[in-house]
Amino acid sequence: MLRPCAVSGWRVLANIECAKQKIRLIIAGSQVPEDPCHADNTLEWLLRLEPDASEALQLAALAHDIDRAIERIKVKRANFDHYDAFKAAHARNSAEILRPILTACGVERNIVEEACRLVEFHEVGGDPDSDLLKDADSISFFDVNLPLYFQREGWDETKRRSYWGYHRLTPSAQEIVKHIDYENKEMARLLREVIRESVS
Repeated sequence: MLRPCAVSGWRVLANIECAKQKIRLIIAGSQVPEDPCHADNTLEWLLRLEPDASEALQLAALAHDIDRAIERIKVKRANFDHYDAFKAAHARNSAEILRPILTACGVERNIVEEACRLVEFHEVGGDPDSDLLKDADSISFFDVNLPLYFQREGWDETKRRSYWGYHRLTPSAQEIVKHIDYENKEMARLLREVIRESVS
């Protein structure tokens, strides 16, 4: 017979797994083709950077861009004059979408609150955990998003977005991005230019 603490621990893990699967299911419906891969890749990078990342951090890594997957309520770039204001609204909206998902899965309240806080601050950081999430998200952009973003948006917009993304990385995360390589020579040149211009 399982002891009460063992049952309780199993239930916590089951609830978190339920939430992860619901998050993945929602993101799979995104009209942005790289979103499902980016969600899992951000989680992978988070665990590379911090193997002991909390459950709240792991949930936040998966769900940080969940707003983009729900077309009728997602925050749209065209509605904002400034990119940073758009990103802040996107982060808040993603946190608001995440909260009822976690609650419905029975995730403990303290984990819900922390995961939502991390999602809300994933674009700007400001403390060790949100900085870690920001780095994982940004590294993942260069790792898996950039090829599809480049295909869709072209050189100028991709370079602007890459410059913004590179600048938000901590120095150690910038070192990781410096070693990302692309088969596409134009994309490789774009990243080299972004890195060179960032230090000049």
